[in-house]
Amino acid sequence: MPFTPEGCASRPRHRPLPFLERMYENNSMATDRQTPTLALAHALAAAGRGLPVFPLSAAKVPALRSPHRDERRPAHCRGECGLPGHGVHDATTDPAAVRALFAAAPRATGYGIACGRAPHRLIGIDLDVDPAYGSDAAGSLRQLALQHLFTIPPTVTVLTPSGGRHLWLTGPADAAVPNSAGRLAPGIDIRGSGGYLVGPGSVTAHGRYRLAPGTAHLTPAPCPRALLRLLTRPRRTTAPSAGPGASRPPGHQGEGLVQFVLAAHAGQRNTRLFWAACRAYEHGFGDALVDALTAAAVRTGLPEHEARATIASAARLTSGRDGQTDGAA
Repeated sequence: MPFTPEGCASRPRHRPLPFLERMYENNSMATDRQTPTLALAHALAAAGRGLPVFPLSAAKVPALRSPHRDERRPAHCRGECGLPGHGVHDATTDPAAVRALFAAAPRATGYGIACGRAPHRLIGIDLDVDPAYGSDAAGSLRQLALQHLFTIPPTVTVLTPSGGRHLWLTGPADAAVPNSAGRLAPGIDIRGSGGYLVGPGSVTAHGRYRLAPGTAHLTPAPCPRALLRLLTRPRRTTAPSAGPGASRPPGHQGEGLVQFVLAAHAGQRNTRLFWAACRAYEHGFGDALVDALTAAAVRTGLPEHEARATIASAARLTSGRDGQTDGAA
């Protein structure tokens, strides 16, 4: 079993039970046939610690399809219909409900953890290492900490297959932290209310998520107040475009984002496009820049349908619209 139950005779009574434990870190320890079983086991253990979970596919998206997918006008439903398939809104800590979700998704290879939900009200700090950003996300976070006088406390840390890491923090009940991508600094994504983190032990198409050594015994630490203020401050807005027919925003800021996309090399195109689209929507001119960003992405070799899907994903994430894949990390 990936997690030792409370009260197990093999664990000395004087030792505190770790919040999470490091198991199955070596990909060779589990065969493809075992992966769904282990994903369920990890999900049940996380649920037992008060973390709402739901099944994920190897693509890090919800493993259950929406029950409204064939409707002519899909319902704006967050699970009120009582059927599974609503992404993060399916997340639960009830063991029987977790088993039912995984039974309905037999090919699930991992699990998502809903952020912003009681009792932990998890906030995920996703530090990327993609060279497309041209900077070190962990270094940027350290610079923010020095600038705003806060310290990241020791906390649960999950290593991602790409070499990045997720820091788990908790927020107060009266603060709703929005999801964002690169808002604090390039390469730093935030997962808050309505978002989710890929749980440790999950297997994706790119590898396994695992707990960082030395953090298994930790509980998610409270988010420093100075950092919380940065995460919850209102987004900046810009003046509206010159008219309803304008296809690009005024000024040079939008042009800079287009040039950022045009400079992408193979392996960077989708990441750069997503980052640029997030910035455009956060500054209030995303819709006006769609065609320009799409054209730039196509010039770098990205298919048009893929470029538009990436921009739409950025729009959903930054506007807080519902979507099964919104806010994933």
